[in-house]
Amino acid sequence: MERYEILRKIAAELERGEVSFPTHALVAMKLQRALGDPDCQVDEATRLIKAEPLLAARVVALANSTAFGASGRAITDVRSAVLRLGFRYLRLLATAVVTRQLAVTTSAADRQLAARLWEHTAHVAALAHVIARKVTHLDPETAMFAGIVHEVGAFYLISRAGEYPGLLDEDFSAWTETGEADVGRAVLKALSVPQAVIDAIEVCWQGFLAMPPTSLGDTLLLADALAPVESPLRDLDGCPREGMAASIDMLIGEETLSEIMQESAEDVQSLTAALRL
Repeated sequence: MERYEILRKIAAELERGEVSFPTHALVAMKLQRALGDPDCQVDEATRLIKAEPLLAARVVALANSTAFGASGRAITDVRSAVLRLGFRYLRLLATAVVTRQLAVTTSAADRQLAARLWEHTAHVAALAHVIARKVTHLDPETAMFAGIVHEVGAFYLISRAGEYPGLLDEDFSAWTETGEADVGRAVLKALSVPQAVIDAIEVCWQGFLAMPPTSLGDTLLLADALAPVESPLRDLDGCPREGMAASIDMLIGEETLSEIMQESAEDVQSLTAALRL
């Protein structure tokens, strides 16, 4: 089957509701829904998070990051981390676990692709959080959420690659031309991602950055361009983007973008480390 046909087939299955998520992703999705319940209490949230060790570790790590004003005594337990972060960021982390777990696969090569893709994702999410706070003045949580899910279609594709030998070989231009948007939209819809976030990811797919950046889409696209690790699926199209970040700079108020990012380097590093699942 030709690659364009495979991508259309996967997107069509998703649109029909034929979504195959790994068990760990389903557990995190259950937690995500529970945290959205206004009647959910701190003790209940703590119990649910402890049931997912990967998430528990990330919750404590994020609560101790400099971006959340960590100072003095380090947090070493889940309940204290829940109290510091609040449910909104906990739901964000649950989404991160869902996204990362989508690419559970038995192939060593595909696992390597998924690991590099998550490294890219963590950098984009951390950068989006800082850019929203200091450049575009938008909600940092929403920006970070957009960064976490902006490659969810690629994670899902990796999880299905074993069904189509050779799909992720070199010269995969079909992905960046049409597949990334077709599969991505379908997975984002299946995960009930808010339309405003999907619209921002559409901007990222289109690649048109406004100067100066003001919107959520601009925030995400700028974070994507500044990320030091590229998506491995984009590299497969034969057009790597190394060097692009170095050419991006602009005046933001009385500072330049490069100055702002240098000042925020510790926050970006701290957030990226906390998101490495």
